[in-house]
Amino acid sequence: MTVGVSILLFVIGAVLKYAITDNINNVDLATIGVILMIAGAVGFVVSLVYMLSTRGRGDVAHVEQRRVYNDPI
Repeated sequence: MTVGVSILLFVIGAVLKYAITDNINNVDLATIGVILMIAGAVGFVVSLVYMLSTRGRGDVAHVEQRRVYNDPI
């Protein structure tokens, strides 16, 4: 989950919790909003930890090749 998706989940959850006042039978929108906000916050923290842990590694895939010739002159 990326940072953008985490923020989106949090925002959708906040809208469901605080802005929607409509009632649906057998569905508690406030509870769904809290669940989405928690999922967004956890995803945000996990994605930040992952980004910071891979930040200092550099480009591992880049390898410089050298040719060595041992021909006598």
